[in-house]
Amino acid sequence: MAVKDSVLKALESNRDKYLSGEELSGQLGVSRAAVCKAVKALRGEGYEIAAVTNRGYMMPSGDTAINEEAVRNALPAHLRGMNLYVRDILDSTNLEARRIVTDNAKPVPAVVIARQQTAGRGRLGRSFYSPRDGLYLSIAIHPDFDISRSGLVTVAAAAATSEAIDEVCGCSTEIKWVNDIYLKGKKVCGILTEANTDFETGQIDSLVTGIGINTSDKSFPPELKDIAGSVSDDDLTGHEKALLAAAVVEKFLRYTKDLTGFMDSYRSRSMVLGKRITVYTGTYRKDPTRELGGRPAFALGIDDAGGLTVEYEDGTRETLTSGEVSIRV
Repeated sequence: MAVKDSVLKALESNRDKYLSGEELSGQLGVSRAAVCKAVKALRGEGYEIAAVTNRGYMMPSGDTAINEEAVRNALPAHLRGMNLYVRDILDSTNLEARRIVTDNAKPVPAVVIARQQTAGRGRLGRSFYSPRDGLYLSIAIHPDFDISRSGLVTVAAAAATSEAIDEVCGCSTEIKWVNDIYLKGKKVCGILTEANTDFETGQIDSLVTGIGINTSDKSFPPELKDIAGSVSDDDLTGHEKALLAAAVVEKFLRYTKDLTGFMDSYRSRSMVLGKRITVYTGTYRKDPTRELGGRPAFALGIDDAGGLTVEYEDGTRETLTSGEVSIRV
């Protein structure tokens, strides 16, 4: 184990307790200079570590930085050895996951977590605001199921994430078809699934699902305050983020193993079923500002493929698929 990882483990195991440099160097069998260098590197990665002369180093229990060891410890035993990467800042966890499983031929499943994204992406090519106080993770899997069912991966991710947030944060979230998680009328999570394709065979090598969860709304710009929310009134601690990430990963991998076990949960959490909605098609996909008002409809149900069945004002019915439309409640 690298010195940095050993120091992190020692501080994590003794939160709110000071450990002197001499004590750490003795426990780990390294020099005090190596300990000091490791602490500096950890701070550079976003860990909150206090240092007081004659007392040593201490990691407070309220630290908000998620770390790999905490996530692994929160995962069930059979998943603790999986490919897991925790980074400080990334352009996009989806892009990093795709680079890992493609460029390095790494096996899947693989999970990438970042404390901040500089180029987070949402559905229909939109940007996804990703400040430092959030939880951003991507999960790469190999589709063992028929590719025609791949659209269900996003549905499974929405159910898994909504359930995980409710369990860890004590919330009661809802799902706006197809992939947004809402709490108290505000969006707290977005989900995006993308495919890695083998151009020679035309087959999909892996599916990468990105999940961005707002764990604090303190840094939101004014234009987002009324539409975006957080799963917590205060930012989650690093430990709480680790529990949340582990719960999302476990549920997602369980549901996508054979794409079963989540549709009832997904439907029960829907915030659109039985309600009047507006369906947006056509130019909305390229430029939402050019859409001419949308089309009023009534949301009737969600089929087993994740399609939303609606009835328009003229009595005609249609089953919508996520790649073609957007809706507003």
